[in-house]
Amino acid sequence: MRQHIMLQCKQVGNLGTNCYILCNKDTKEAVIIDPGAEGYLIRDVLEADGMRPVAILLTHGHYDHIGGLQDLKASFHSLKVYASYEERTILMSDEDNLSSALGRPYTVDADVYLQDGERLELAGIHFRCIHTPGHTPGGMCFYAIEDEMLFSGDTLFAGSVGRTDFPGGDGAQLLDSIREKLQDIPDYVKVYPGHGPSTMMEIERAQNPYM
Repeated sequence: MRQHIMLQCKQVGNLGTNCYILCNKDTKEAVIIDPGAEGYLIRDVLEADGMRPVAILLTHGHYDHIGGLQDLKASFHSLKVYASYEERTILMSDEDNLSSALGRPYTVDADVYLQDGERLELAGIHFRCIHTPGHTPGGMCFYAIEDEMLFSGDTLFAGSVGRTDFPGGDGAQLLDSIREKLQDIPDYVKVYPGHGPSTMMEIERAQNPYM
């Protein structure tokens, strides 16, 4: 990671979702990845450090990755939300995003829908968007190229992968995504998943049975 980029991880919600905040220390601009719940806590972290969020990246649309989004949008009006184009159905359905099963149905919409391979520059950070269907139809990993970080959502975990028994899940497709779509990510890249500890691509290639 470059010296002027700072990474914070906050575990939020009842499933301990990893919400990542990437901040450019020179400009104080920040990118939020998967604000899963407790948007007010994420807002407090941003404000305490004087950060100015410019974008929210969603790895997928399940309730535990989007639950804090509306609070943040209400607090920071210029925030844009980015997600895979193939994930719109999940985001816009309280049944498919699993929020209705908890008795708190809600839906969200992205401001920008992304295609596989698209490149983004946000807060001075360059991302490559990698469509990795399987956990959901529009699962997306965000590869911060210069900072050697892969935000893998619920596609790839340390020693495991995301479950595929939810609406739109496909086990065979998930394995294809991991083995083919992530094959060019270098071994030295650090992996930051949606749940659990961070890992390295080298470790996953050597030890993860699904790879």
